[in-house]
Amino acid sequence: MRSSRWGWIVPDGLWELARPLLPPARVRPQGGAVANIDDEAVFAAIIYVLVSGCAWRALRRASGASKSTVRRRFGIWSPAGVWGRLHQTVLQLLDGRDLVDLSRAVLDSAHVRGK
Repeated sequence: MRSSRWGWIVPDGLWELARPLLPPARVRPQGGAVANIDDEAVFAAIIYVLVSGCAWRALRRASGASKSTVRRRFGIWSPAGVWGRLHQTVLQLLDGRDLVDLSRAVLDSAHVRGK
């Protein structure tokens, strides 16, 4: 993905893995809507917010999408399971290349005050 304009924030190949996982855009029955914002631009903006810790309200329009559009699309994609399926896809890709080492894995932990 480095060849695209979002290569500085989205790692190589991540968009290609994510694209087929995204739900199709909803068609408005009443029509009259403006053109749908590019999914790749919204994906890059979401990755930027998640990686940088930037607040949604502080997101600049430089991504090509408004902060409300980016936040709304995140709210649509999350319940659709995009992030969990993307995580599984990346793990399967890495495992296929023998880059996953589960010899040191934490499955669950809890800190409880002892009395």
